[in-house]
Amino acid sequence: MSVAAVAADRSVCAPLPVLGRDVRVPLVTGGEVDYAALDYAASAPALQRVWDDVAAYAPYYGSVHRGAGYLSQLSTDLFENSRRTIADFLGCRADDQVVFTRSTTDSLNLLAAALPQDTRVFVFETEHHASLLPWERRADTAVTYLNAPRTPRQAVETLETALAERDPYGPALVCVTGASNVTGELWPVQELAAAAHAHGARIVLDAAQLVPHHPVDLAELDVDWVAFSGHKLYAPFGAGVLAGRADWLRDAAPYLAGGGASRKVSRRTDGGVDVEWQTTAARHEAGSPNVIGAYAIASACKALAEAGFPELIAREQELVDRVTAGLAEVPEVQVLSLFGADASRVGVLSFVVEGWNSSHFAAALSAEYGIGVRDGLFCAHPLVRTLLGSEPQDPGECGAPEAAPGERSLNAIRVSFGVGTPDEHVERFLRAVKELVTNGARWNYRTEDGRCVPDRA
Repeated sequence: MSVAAVAADRSVCAPLPVLGRDVRVPLVTGGEVDYAALDYAASAPALQRVWDDVAAYAPYYGSVHRGAGYLSQLSTDLFENSRRTIADFLGCRADDQVVFTRSTTDSLNLLAAALPQDTRVFVFETEHHASLLPWERRADTAVTYLNAPRTPRQAVETLETALAERDPYGPALVCVTGASNVTGELWPVQELAAAAHAHGARIVLDAAQLVPHHPVDLAELDVDWVAFSGHKLYAPFGAGVLAGRADWLRDAAPYLAGGGASRKVSRRTDGGVDVEWQTTAARHEAGSPNVIGAYAIASACKALAEAGFPELIAREQELVDRVTAGLAEVPEVQVLSLFGADASRVGVLSFVVEGWNSSHFAAALSAEYGIGVRDGLFCAHPLVRTLLGSEPQDPGECGAPEAAPGERSLNAIRVSFGVGTPDEHVERFLRAVKELVTNGARWNYRTEDGRCVPDRA
């Protein structure tokens, strides 16, 4: 292939424009650089397309499902059309519901509240806290925590064994991630869904880290529900989605009691009230909805679909390969993995550096190179502790390691990227890692409120 052809090919796979791509940040060593946002797994920058769509709608903002005026009608249409757009994006089945929530965490807590009585939940210890913790909040729900598998096949076998041995045999739910927020590794969702259904269980997919990188089709994956957040999908904060089977949601008490969730409210002769609740998604959407959040998610779905996932995946894989190969050139760097070096992954990698506290290393990347990464336990404490070979009782908090720079601490560094990441950000990151390992930090750092920060005294 000629140089011109290569350049043309790369232009086809160019990143989608995102907000913040031209933001300049100061360096402690002097000067400024373009900020390299490599923390997409925490919150991806909003697509420029999404921001433009939201800005275009803003002057027409009106109440939803509440008014006869033109702006209210327009906003209601926009809100419900956004629901349909997201349903199409997710490959929802005809009788599925799309419920708008605040986030993945909110979506999974909603589903936990909607479980039939005496449901047994099966969840791997490798899950993000959003999908690990909601299930035990009800006294009638029993939770089985499954050990971290070391291969995708082992994950399926572990689940099959646990489901087959459950007693008594009743309603069951499996909760699994699509892509790890720590390692980026892809999980065998279709195989896990088949195992769940073969044993009479349902399955919910935590797609927070999957849906920004790969197409998610409920019907094709054969999952019962999917949950994700807008702020992972290149939309602004504040909105999420729970999509899937309607029956458990329809039969459950409303997640919140209030206007919109109720169809009819009347006084009883004894002085109380009778309530007839909605049976649609509105049942769990009480209060004035976040129409801008819903529209932003729908806009992001359209942008990704129009850009074409095959092209986006191919370019992201180039970046994954480049980062993996670059880190492998530094013997002091250990990349964390459950399934091994050859496992398929999205643009999320976590690592530790020999001789470095991860908070110190991340602080130096930011202060001396203008690179934003994440350090800590990534709200997946059991998984990171397993990967680091530590005992469950070892100390450590998500994003707030207790040890001072240079001391051993239970934390790691995560680099993550996506459709808005230019090549230069990845190249600068790899250069910075090599320079810090070889030459050390050029600045002094101290611990402040549990974090490592430049010492400006």
